[in-house]
Amino acid sequence: MPKVAYFRVTPERQQILLKGLVLSICCVLAFCVRLFSVLRFESVIHEFDPYFNYRTTKFLTEEGFYSFHNWFDDAAWYPLGRIIGGTIYPGLMVTAATIYKFLHFINIPIDIRNMCVFLAPLFSSLTTIVTYLLTKELSNSSAGLLAAAFIAVVPGYISRSVAGSYDNEGIAIFCMLLTYYFWIKSVKSGNVFWSVLCSIAYFYMVSSWGGYVFLINLIPIHVLFCIITGRFSHRIYVAYTTVYCVGTILSMQISFVGFQPVQTSEHMGALGVFGLCQIVSFVAFLRKKLSAANFAILWQTMLYLIGGVVIAAVLVLTVSGKIAPWTGRFYSLLDPSYAKNNIPIIASVSEHQPTTWSSFYFDLHMLVFMFPVGLYVCFKDINDHNMFIILYGVTSMYFAAVMVRLMLVLAPVMCILGAIGTNHVLTSYMKNLDSVQVVKEKKGPKGSKVDNTYPAKNEVCCPQRAENNSMKDYVLRPR
Repeated sequence: MPKVAYFRVTPERQQILLKGLVLSICCVLAFCVRLFSVLRFESVIHEFDPYFNYRTTKFLTEEGFYSFHNWFDDAAWYPLGRIIGGTIYPGLMVTAATIYKFLHFINIPIDIRNMCVFLAPLFSSLTTIVTYLLTKELSNSSAGLLAAAFIAVVPGYISRSVAGSYDNEGIAIFCMLLTYYFWIKSVKSGNVFWSVLCSIAYFYMVSSWGGYVFLINLIPIHVLFCIITGRFSHRIYVAYTTVYCVGTILSMQISFVGFQPVQTSEHMGALGVFGLCQIVSFVAFLRKKLSAANFAILWQTMLYLIGGVVIAAVLVLTVSGKIAPWTGRFYSLLDPSYAKNNIPIIASVSEHQPTTWSSFYFDLHMLVFMFPVGLYVCFKDINDHNMFIILYGVTSMYFAAVMVRLMLVLAPVMCILGAIGTNHVLTSYMKNLDSVQVVKEKKGPKGSKVDNTYPAKNEVCCPQRAENNSMKDYVLRPR
């Protein structure tokens, strides 16, 4: 009997099994829906950049990482040639080669071409799991399952992760959402462990895609808004200080990045917020040690002195060329007409064009309408992590409107906020569907049984006999 009781499926275990089943279906769906090019044609690498990535990955698996890092490819950028180690983000190639070597280690023979073809669908399944975890941290597991289902089939993400599209974006979205998940965990706990994991995920993101610049600016903006709104705490200080220091050191190990995190204008915002965190924490320490009058004098002096020194240093370094100016592509995000008027070669690329209204509907479908609902729910219950997803949604919406390529960055947050909004609507109007539990029969005031298992009966009037048997009334029964 004890063994039978152990294997008995309780309501709690039913919930765990059901959530695991739904999440597994979402992962399988995310993988299968991206195989249409292979099923219709064959297992091939298509487009120019994916084929170049395939060539470099094949060289990496045959010659090793050291030869790959120092490889001069005379067939690329002909007749000039190309130094591979210093001109690419190696995360995609290293990931494919690592999985390839692991499969051969456990005696699963696979061709490197097939490994490259199916890498993006594989990581789309992993992205589904990370989206569930991130949305669960922001809201609850029900919203997480909805977000996983949405991101498995959202066209804005499918277009960059189909089988055969062996490009950086295939794994970059997974890296980005994984970094955001660890960032939310570190903000909620203030634990150095989660902050270090966030730094490692950020390093993986830097090694995979140049879009890491959006990430390293979004996190400082979140910290800055926490400072402005008075939500800055010891937890956020520990999280951001650790992520910035460890993440910056790790990101500088990528040859293509080098010293850009401390020399280019795109990274100066993160450095400025890091310094601001130290000032705010130091001021909070002085406030506890000094009287109000002495603190006011010291604070005013420090404000003018440190502000003047920082502004002067930035101006001197910029004029002297130590801090590189923003790139043309970054300027075009802030001013959509900049590339058209100054750098026509950037404006000539089709994926750098502004996004049309129809693209939002074709790439996001119903999420266009549920996105504002999710924003409303987050604003209604504002906290540190909800502020982050609000900032992520608003900034990615603007950048996606400026450049159609960045629809890829908008799609995940659309799925997350759309799932939060959909979950809020369902739990508001279908109250009995938020959990599975056995409702025992209860006795009414006159011995009648009360049935609370059918959702509609909680929302409508229930006929009940009045004390006088000669007449019937419809009485609203309190919940």
